[in-house]
Order: sequence, then structure tokens, then C-alpha cells
Amino acid sequence: MTSDVSQQTSSDKPFSLVVLISGGGSNLQSIINACENGQIPATIKAVISNKNDAFGLERAKKASIPALVLKHQDFTSRESFDLALAALIDQYQPDLLVLAGFMRILSPSFVERYLGRLINIHPSLLPLYPGLNTHQRALDADDKFHGASVHFVTPELDAGPVIIQGIIPVADNDNIQSLADKVLTKVEHLIYPQAITWIATQRITLNDRIVYLDNEPLPVSGYQIHY
Repeated sequence: MTSDVSQQTSSDKPFSLVVLISGGGSNLQSIINACENGQIPATIKAVISNKNDAFGLERAKKASIPALVLKHQDFTSRESFDLALAALIDQYQPDLLVLAGFMRILSPSFVERYLGRLINIHPSLLPLYPGLNTHQRALDADDKFHGASVHFVTPELDAGPVIIQGIIPVADNDNIQSLADKVLTKVEHLIYPQAITWIATQRITLNDRIVYLDNEPLPVSGYQIHY
């Protein structure tokens, strides 16, 4: 896989995002805030949800961002939904496609279409705990640290090159809910805008599955921040 994110936008065209959601959209809100306050030099062209009751749609409308619904139940296969989703996304020609709690496994053809400009945030320190129930799995393993990872999406589930990880200690009295809340508010809401900022300002490049920050290769764990 070879992709140079820095070559996908030009200086005379504002960097643009499309964000995909399925639920409350708190990460979406952190991205909206970062765009509005100037941290992320980008415009959110649209927010798309596969669920019409996703509260993130209201967040988008409040920020005057087009809020669109494409229900996966209206399609007979994953591939047909993904084709329609891609057609909708491509109307906005985003420089970067951002998954922010989009609870769908994307087909390989969809991922290949946006390879190198499709990112996701996952609530674990990848490669630990791909998939679901990450907080319970961290507690069951008696991990001393937990966190979240922003990564480029590849056809393999939660296995794409990591851009950044935020790390927090696991307290002795943490349960699933307390740990989930801490990871979301103390890590995800900070590292997702940071990763998008780096990409929008052309500080991140991706070449042969290696992420570079300011032309320096990052380790497989990405850039790590302890909170």
C-alpha cells in the first residue's frame, strides 16, 4: 500500500472532510469544535449516518453542516449499501473520510476506494483488542494502561497503520463504564482532532503501511501521548 496523503490536496483548495457516524457523535462534536476554533484547518462538507435517529445528525445541523441519512436496512447486501454510500460521499469530494462511531464493517472494495484517506478511531491500544468490548477485555487482562488509537483503515479489521495513540492509566476501581468514559473524554476527543490536523496540514504521510510525521517514520504504535 502506497499513499501520500500530502499529495491529495492543493494549497488553493480548502481541506475538506466527510464524517460517517451511527450514534451520539461526541467525537464528531470534538471535530466540529476543532474546525470552528481553527485547530483543524478544514471544512466538514457533510455528516452521513446509517441511522436516522443518530444524535450526531442534530450536532451537524446545529453547526450548519449537511446531515444525511443512508439506512443500511434499505439495501439487500453490504456491497450495495457501500456502493450507494460511496456515491453519496463522492458528491462532496472530501480530502479525508472520517469514521466517528460508524458501526458498520466496510467492504474491501469500499476501503480500497478510499485507501490512504480513510481514518478511524478505536478504543484500545492497537494491536490490542481489535473489534468490540475493548474496555471489558482490558479489565479482564488486568491491564495497567488503556486508551485509544487513530489509524488508517485497511480491509483488515482495526489493523491499519496507527497515526496516534492516547494512553491513560487504569485505576483499581475502574469498571467498564468509568473506563469507557475516561477513554472517550480524556483521550478520543483530543487525539482525533490532532490526527486530522496533522493530515490537513500535510504533516502526515503514509507510504507502504508506514506512517510518517514530519517525514520521520513513526513506530507501529504511532505517536503516543500519555494523559
